[in-house]
Amino acid sequence: MNKDVIIALDFPTKDETLAFLDQFQGRKPFVKIGMELFYAEGPAIIREIKTRGHKIFLDLKLHDIPNTVKRAMSVLSHLDVDMVNVHAAGASAMMKGALEGLTRADGTRSLLIAVTQLTSTDAETLKNELLIDTPMEETVMRYAKNAADSGLDGVVCSPLEARKVKDACGEKFLTVTPGIRFADGDVGDQKRIMTPERAGQSGSDFIVVGRPITQAADPVAAYERCCKEFLGQ
Repeated sequence: MNKDVIIALDFPTKDETLAFLDQFQGRKPFVKIGMELFYAEGPAIIREIKTRGHKIFLDLKLHDIPNTVKRAMSVLSHLDVDMVNVHAAGASAMMKGALEGLTRADGTRSLLIAVTQLTSTDAETLKNELLIDTPMEETVMRYAKNAADSGLDGVVCSPLEARKVKDACGEKFLTVTPGIRFADGDVGDQKRIMTPERAGQSGSDFIVVGRPITQAADPVAAYERCCKEFLGQ
């Protein structure tokens, strides 16, 4: 799968989501469906957007005991999304269970990636609240290596860490990076961020962009700007 910009469809209803996508008039951007929309609308919204021709990253960050995650992934495998994720903090046995559950009887499956650390988490939070004394970068690299060793296709990480993840896990290991903001945009609640252009130069395979596109005065123009800066096109 080629590098791409993924739009985070952080809307509470089907109607708002489809109205947003209608603005693209024939273009079929790669989209992310997260907990808010999936919990509101259920699997039906996945099927509706797939019917429209969009690639989908289903971002539910599964994190539970291995058997529960394996069985949940078996259910999600029938939705035929393009990418799905777990949280790497669930450790190797859980990630291996997720991979097993996601793989269909014919051997096909969606891409499976693992969240390392949220881009809203900074070093102070990591140490003082999560009680992880290891530096952020070292923690992310360990989680990424665990995911690679478990057979996953890549990780969600900050764009600040993407290049080092590639160096540690190989060029084919995917890096999906949220925390993207335009140089002249609002940072919001993100703490470890980067512009689309710099992300494109720093090892990101996919950038996930929400508010800078969805809340823009002209979302299509914002998406096109993001593609131009990230992909150089």
